[in-house]
Amino acid sequence: MPKMITAKRHEDDTERAQEFVRTNILLPASLLGLISVVVGVIALGFQFWAGTYGWETFTYSSALIIAGVLVGIVQTKYQQYLLREFPGHFASRMKAYSQRSVRKAKKAITEHDIEHRGRGLVPLWYFLGIVMFFALSGLTVATGYMEPVAAFALPWAGYFWAKLFFWKGVVLLPARKKR
Repeated sequence: MPKMITAKRHEDDTERAQEFVRTNILLPASLLGLISVVVGVIALGFQFWAGTYGWETFTYSSALIIAGVLVGIVQTKYQQYLLREFPGHFASRMKAYSQRSVRKAKKAITEHDIEHRGRGLVPLWYFLGIVMFFALSGLTVATGYMEPVAAFALPWAGYFWAKLFFWKGVVLLPARKKR
């Protein structure tokens, strides 16, 4: 009997974790990715209309998008590892978001700690990714080939669209009910 209860709990954790990924990772990534792409394309269109768009602009904008895609892939692969190895972590976060009491929410989050090699370096890698985006954007603006708005938006567009693309097929969408 205990095996059935444990298996059911693991299945519930996996379902909750997938729901957390859908609502708190994929939905914001799709919206922010769309906004970043639209802003970046409009800014590049303005630059083209102003007559300052050239091969250098194309090269720098492509490099910014590729840098964003690479950071997005790395973070998505790490989050997929967490979903695969520690589904309780995402499930507890989903449970915490549904709690009304702050005390219960904090308890639900701290129930499942993540312990793996290199766990202490994860915040550093997140910080370095953000610093890299700003440094590359600043470099492209300093060369004079790109406008600041496009230089800021394009790496984020690549980042969010990579997250969206590489989560595809990993998280199952709920089945539609037949009428």
